Amino acid sequence: MKAIIAKQPGGAEQLQITERPSPIPNGKELLIKVEAVGVNRLDVIKRESNTDHLEQPILGVEVAGVVEKSNPNSNIDKGTRVMGLVSGGAYAEYALIPSDRAMVIPDNLSYEQAAAIPEVFLTAYQTLFWLGNLQEDETVLIHAGGSGVGTAAIQLAKQLKGANVIITAGTTEKLNTAKTLGASYCINYKEQAFDQEVLQATDDRGVDLILDFIGASYWEKNLASLSVDGRWVLIGTLGGSTVEQVSLTELMTKRIQLTGTLLTPRNDQYKAKLATEFIAETSKLFKNNQLKPVIDRVFNFDQMSQAHEYMEENKNIGKIIVKL
Repeated sequence: MKAIIAKQPGGAEQLQITERPSPIPNGKELLIKVEAVGVNRLDVIKRESNTDHLEQPILGVEVAGVVEKSNPNSNIDKGTRVMGLVSGGAYAEYALIPSDRAMVIPDNLSYEQAAAIPEVFLTAYQTLFWLGNLQEDETVLIHAGGSGVGTAAIQLAKQLKGANVIITAGTTEKLNTAKTLGASYCINYKEQAFDQEVLQATDDRGVDLILDFIGASYWEKNLASLSVDGRWVLIGTLGGSTVEQVSLTELMTKRIQLTGTLLTPRNDQYKAKLATEFIAETSKLFKNNQLKPVIDRVFNFDQMSQAHEYMEENKNIGKIIVKL
């Protein structure tokens, strides 16, 4: 089968199409004929690192396709359209996925749309509800509102909890997109002090929950933006990972709950439970177009290098997809 690996650690030019043996499923996996894959920052990180020693050198963790081979332990039959997160190997004509982690694609979605769902929507669902404990009619501040996870989180918060959604983004286009998805207050962080804007939007109360992709550079403003008993879920460090001075007293005084998380290192059982709950809660919403995967661009398989370069330019609104 055709598959994409990195010839050696480095830039997008290191990606190459090569011939590899088709994977063989064990009794708990499905063999998928891949139709589309999502491009993620994890793929870029792996491309830049040494993958020669890895059991799975083929890049990619997000896939949509059709089941080529099922197993007796699965209730998903051959020919079923599925999507999900895999443990590497998505950038190929065939890939393996644990049976209990595969999600059936709603009939109204294309493979490209389906490939735009697993990573960003599962991450957003986990951070909003499992870790952030978002409740009905609360107010949530979502940073990077034009990103894949950001656009997913806006929709989930609005559709599942009727939340008041405040977002930050750096361009007018991203702000406008967020508004169409359900954000009620959009802040251009390049032109406005977001903490001041948040307090103005909440009558000086602050928000109940923050989804933070930025980290260190937003530390003080995030503290100022949170209400008493506010929750703060850290899911990225685009603005640095080290805070020079931390006021523990301020965290205690506001009774703030700060949680850090990464989805990729979670074990298979956690991911399976998350996928099962997510699709049960959202499948009808996707079918009714109340939830929509947001796609910026679709590349062909032989354009994977361009897709990675495009991601590194940080201009995309929503997901970057590659079709086979």
